[in-house]
Amino acid sequence: MTTPEPVVGFPLATSSWDEREYAALQRVIESGRFTMGPLVAQFERDFAEHFGAGFGVMVNSGSSANLIAIAAAVLDPRSDLNAGDEVLVPAVSWATTYYPLSQYGLTLKFVDVDVNTLNMDLDLAAAAIGPKTKAIFAVNLLGNPNDFAKLTALADEHDLLLFEDNCESLGATFDGKAAGTFGQMGTFSAFFSHHISTMEGGMVLTDDEQLHQMLTSLRAHGWTRELPMENFVHDKSGDPFEDLFRFVLPGYNVRPLEMSGALGIEQLAKVPSLVAGRRENAAYFVEKFEDLSTVRTQAEVGESSWFGFSLLLEGSLAGRRPEVVAALTAKAIEARPIVAGNFTRNPVMKYLPSVVPDTLPAADKVHDDGLFVGNHHFPVHESIDLLYDTIAALS
Repeated sequence: MTTPEPVVGFPLATSSWDEREYAALQRVIESGRFTMGPLVAQFERDFAEHFGAGFGVMVNSGSSANLIAIAAAVLDPRSDLNAGDEVLVPAVSWATTYYPLSQYGLTLKFVDVDVNTLNMDLDLAAAAIGPKTKAIFAVNLLGNPNDFAKLTALADEHDLLLFEDNCESLGATFDGKAAGTFGQMGTFSAFFSHHISTMEGGMVLTDDEQLHQMLTSLRAHGWTRELPMENFVHDKSGDPFEDLFRFVLPGYNVRPLEMSGALGIEQLAKVPSLVAGRRENAAYFVEKFEDLSTVRTQAEVGESSWFGFSLLLEGSLAGRRPEVVAALTAKAIEARPIVAGNFTRNPVMKYLPSVVPDTLPAADKVHDDGLFVGNHHFPVHESIDLLYDTIAALS
């Protein structure tokens, strides 16, 4: 991997590409095959093997991964997940965690987060389960896995389907098992700012062959073209001409490009070093900030892959986020809200069937006093020092 350019300030994201990614792109250009093909298929196999799953289905984004995962779950004739059923979701996440659920007629049942881990508060989740609750869509936020010992036990006890939105947490583990492989399906993103980048791209992992085949069909129009002759979705007729355009599921076109598959193969080989670099920065960050009483940092669960560094402003800095952001911006430190904050405070909620608790104090704290800065695969100790000094000066 090439040495990155010196960092000025503290950017939110930087490229993890080097000459290998550009060479991979050039090989695709020279091949003349740009639509989804053998390199996408190889990346799917390699990705699933790397993270210990049976099957992978690549799509054009993490958002699309969530879309076809929920579609497959609802359309699966073996599952009892239907319009009107409730799905537990954390109150802090990205928009496209929620949209596919509502688009399939499911009711979002919001659960507050743990103010320390920023993931769903599992005690509150247990209390929220009711007769209409059929599933949990857990989100591993900013690289931090959920407590899957507790979460899987909760799902098993109440016979709930478990899905994972792992789009921010590629490379995280819990008890040695990869985040994104605990639920029936787990989703990943390979957008530019994430742990690996295929320009745009996403992946669904599952151990279930029938779901794998449904995902494959849903990704491309709901047809049978990429399915084996005998399959769990709808057997082919045996006539190659007729089977080109046989539609059996209400699908989409969320296919990735062959370039994205080629990039993914190269990026996947770097995952151990990319995550190790982020964890080394995180160790420095946590030690640096542990005595600063005006900032609460994210408590690690399992082994985080540290997508970024969250900061909850407390004490004398509580209520002063605009001032803090302005000071960071002046030092070329890029900051963002923690995902979407308390998502239930977004105007789009009027379109989403949901059950919202009367109060969401932790999510509100994140919404009003939370921000995060980037992390990188190369050392950024000087940037972390700059971050610390800038915030400490305001405290």
